[in-house]
This record gives sequence, C-alpha cells and structure tokens, in this order.
Amino acid sequence: MSSSVLITGGAGFIGSTLVRELVKSTEHRIVILDKLTYAGNLDSLQDCLADTRVSFVEGDIADKPFVAGLFREQQIRRIFNLAAESHVDRSIDGPAAFIETNVVGTFQLLESALEYWKELADPERQAFRFLHISTDEVYGSLGTTGLFTENSQYQPNSPYAASKAASDHFVRAFHHTYGLPVLTTNCSNNYGPFQFPEKLIPLMIMKVVNQDPLPVYGNGSNVRDWLHVEDHCSALAKIMDSGIVGEVYNIGGDSELSNLDVVCAICDIVDKRLHRSHSSRELITYVPDRPGHDQRYAIDCSKLTGSLDWQPRHNFESGIESTVDWYLSNTEWLARVMDGSYRGERLGQEG
Repeated sequence: MSSSVLITGGAGFIGSTLVRELVKSTEHRIVILDKLTYAGNLDSLQDCLADTRVSFVEGDIADKPFVAGLFREQQIRRIFNLAAESHVDRSIDGPAAFIETNVVGTFQLLESALEYWKELADPERQAFRFLHISTDEVYGSLGTTGLFTENSQYQPNSPYAASKAASDHFVRAFHHTYGLPVLTTNCSNNYGPFQFPEKLIPLMIMKVVNQDPLPVYGNGSNVRDWLHVEDHCSALAKIMDSGIVGEVYNIGGDSELSNLDVVCAICDIVDKRLHRSHSSRELITYVPDRPGHDQRYAIDCSKLTGSLDWQPRHNFESGIESTVDWYLSNTEWLARVMDGSYRGERLGQEG
C-alpha cells in the first residue's frame, strides 16, 4: 500500500477545499478524518469522494486508539491538522467545546503522531510531516498600522483565539522536546465556496438574498485581511512540500477591508445579480459589538512569498464576486447544511 496524506477536519470549509486542491495537483492518496459536527458536511466533498484515491473516515482526533490504528492502517506520512472549532461567537457562548477540540484534541493527535513516527524506519521518519493550521487571531489586535509577523507576540483575546494559541504552543513543544517534524501556519480570514453560513460573508449573502436586516457589529470599522480559501490551500500544499521543519509561516491575502466595506460589496453584487432597483445597503443595521472584538488583523506573509515563492491568485474584488455567484448557484447545498443546526441567528452575546 502506498503512503497517504491525512486531512483532519477534511469535511469542513477549508478542509474540503484542501482535499480538492490535493486531488487536482498531486498523486497522493488522501484520507479524510472528520467528526462531522455542525460545520462538517459530506455534501462539501461529493466531487472528491468518487475519486479512488480519496477515502473518508468519521472519527475524533482525540480518540487516540482509533487514530493510532488509522495511522498504521493507512500508512500516513503527512498530516494536515484542520480539525478545530473556529467561530469566535460560538466560543463566547460555549468555550468548553473549543478546549476539548482545539487543545485536548490537538494534544491527543500529537501524541498519536509521535508514537507512530517513532515506529517508522529512518527514511520514512525523515519524510514525515505534521502541519498544524492555526489563525492570526492568536496575535491579538493591531492598531491602525503594523502587520502580524511570525515573531509577533501571542495576545489572544477570545476563547477561540486562546484555544488555538494553546494548540500552537503544544505543536511547538512536541517539535523542540521530542523532535516531531512539525510546521505551523497562521492565516487571515478565509472566504469562498462551501463556508458554513455562520461566518460573515456567507451569512450576509444569505440575508441580502432574503432581504433580511444585515447586522453589523459596532460601527463596522473592524478590519480583516481577507484570504480566498483556494489561495490558503495552495499555500498549505506549498508549505507541506517545501517548508522548513519547525518553522511558522503566516498566510495572508493582502486584502484589508472593514466589515462594513465587505457587507456593502456583497449588497452591491447581489443587487446587480438579482437586477434589483433599490440598494440592499438600506438593510444594514448596527448592533452592539461582541465582547472582546479585535479591531484589526493584517498579515505580513513576506516569509512565505519570499522563501517559498507563493502568491495568492485571487484579489478580493474578483474573489468576492465569484463567492457570491457560488452561493447564488448552490442554494440546495445551503439549505441542507443549515437544516436544523443554524438559522442565521446571532451568536456570541455573552459578556
């Protein structure tokens, strides 16, 4: 049996996109491991599961005996760890799930990987890689100027960010203490097809289509660097192939926009596509800000672009248009993933 790539969280938004990237650009055998929580959905993988190189396994990264058996059975040589609870608002309402998956789950996955790695023959140990995918939110909040670099101080301000920061530290520790060949990436806000509609962009697309009020936190001035998910996944593939073991790589889209600007862009595109005579911007409603809302994120990804020759293929203007078009053309997918689990209500109001 040939060796395989394991993608944890592979039925989620970024994970399913990474599966498609690797199917398209590599000859790897791909094993998808996903717990299939509310944000994981096999509908997002239908175009890949027919490929004989792709297999799906339902399971939890925190289940050590199960994961250890999967490593040996499938002869895993590369791990992309994307399994995570990832929505800040949900972490405000229920932080325990974030500790269980992002901290305990990552720790258990690392322990399983370490035990398995130690069993491998030397050439296979040299080729083994564990790539941990994290977020720029671990760095906290920027002022009006400056960029996050790989050396920025960790200052997480939400339970989600704190849980990811803890997992990052465990990944680093397993490398420096035990020699496990790891890499870590910290990315900016992703957008694109197949994103669960609790996040800003798909939520606003859905609400503009339905002509519902568009809730914007505070005054809408919070700034994010927007990264198309396909660019994120091309960077992950590049880092896995060519990144230096033990290093951290920041991945950004070089597209800083305020939340209000993003919502306005969505309004204008949907109105144009649906031939509306009025502006959906009139639906924008300012609501109380969420607790601990970081003001600005921005990524310096010059380490990645300079040392690994990676560049994003999408700019925000074209990327948001194609994203809106995808959601307008995939209303059945949207209805299925929202069936019984989420109806567009506001989350994260504790505090």
